[in-house]
Amino acid sequence: MSVSKEPAFAWEPITPRGVAAFARASFERLFVVQAMVALLAAAAVVWALSDGIFPTVNAAIGELPEVAEIHGGKLDWRDDSPVMLAEGRILAFSVDLDHGGSLRSPADFQFEFGSDSVRIFSLFGETEISYPSGYVIAFNVTDARPAWGAWAPDILGLAAIGTFFGLLLIWAVLATLYFLPVWLICLFCNRDLNLRASWRLAGAALMPGALLLSLALVLYDLGGFDIVQLCFAFGMHIVLGWIYLFVSPMFLNRALPKEKKNPFVQGGLNR
Repeated sequence: MSVSKEPAFAWEPITPRGVAAFARASFERLFVVQAMVALLAAAAVVWALSDGIFPTVNAAIGELPEVAEIHGGKLDWRDDSPVMLAEGRILAFSVDLDHGGSLRSPADFQFEFGSDSVRIFSLFGETEISYPSGYVIAFNVTDARPAWGAWAPDILGLAAIGTFFGLLLIWAVLATLYFLPVWLICLFCNRDLNLRASWRLAGAALMPGALLLSLALVLYDLGGFDIVQLCFAFGMHIVLGWIYLFVSPMFLNRALPKEKKNPFVQGGLNR
């Protein structure tokens, strides 16, 4: 047996010992805790959108002129250019019909609308997307404000639902990929764990990384993290899952050796 008694009740997926407890828990227990973590992650995504991105979009729409639209792959813009529509720490929107480069924002992502394309500037580089030629897109405050007001709640709802169910699906797929390595680790380390318990432990080991990334997203929105630190946290949340996969099995009991029969204690010799 291991020196310390293994955890008997699964309730927290933060420490390796707490993750190990889910190996002995029921699937229902694992699913409930995963759902709670997925809800926290969905709340973090909704918070970042509603607090860090949507206000800049609202401000940019408020600065649009009364008459402007994109049609035939061209932006019909009759006001001053270049002009900064709105600027936040994460997003910035500007209009520069010639893409002259005179307006650059320190925001992490800048959308610059030109006469025939929109350019996106970020730490990762620059990309240009041409306007679709077969559509008419409203680019004025009269049409854009009610359209955004109708779509904004739906976007938040879809983001929350997509994050919640997406995490549950990803965790199930990754647990199916990871449970065999977990079982092999337990086999070579002489830990008492079958295949089903290995799957539950693998699923639980992915939750600490999701909690880390959710916290990083909130800190990014609040200004505690910059975009580089957020990207680092994204990579670390993957590595953290691997660490828990290797460390958590060490908190399980060692497998008991099979009892050996005494060949002399049987039949007539036992009388």
